Amino acid sequence: QVQLVESGGGLVQAGGSLRLSCAASGRSISTYAMGWFRQAPGKEREFAARINWGTSRTYYADSVKGRFTISRDNAKNTVYLQMNSLKPEDTAVYYCTADSPGGDFYNTDAWNYWGQGTQVTVSS
Repeated sequence: QVQLVESGGGLVQAGGSLRLSCAASGRSISTYAMGWFRQAPGKEREFAARINWGTSRTYYADSVKGRFTISRDNAKNTVYLQMNSLKPEDTAVYYCTADSPGGDFYNTDAWNYWGQGTQVTVSS
């Protein structure tokens, strides 16, 4: 089992930046793909970013590409999401997720472990 705890959310003005962290415990994440999803009020949870294990290849939703960067530090068992040029439409609860062994990783069903989420609010 892997436990995931997100931190770093908060209130920021449009155009600002935040860095989210996801600290894992229970076992090493070094052989897990890791990801971030987000859920805005009244909307379904949607994929934001993914980083593979091994190659650390990254994938992004079109809505965040060029503004968000996912990274991992396996020694610290932590994954990060650097968010720049934030927009009001980025307002959501951001969830860290781990272990996508197969299937469509843009879909929540493809992931096995989830954190509790951290709120990000971007004011205009």
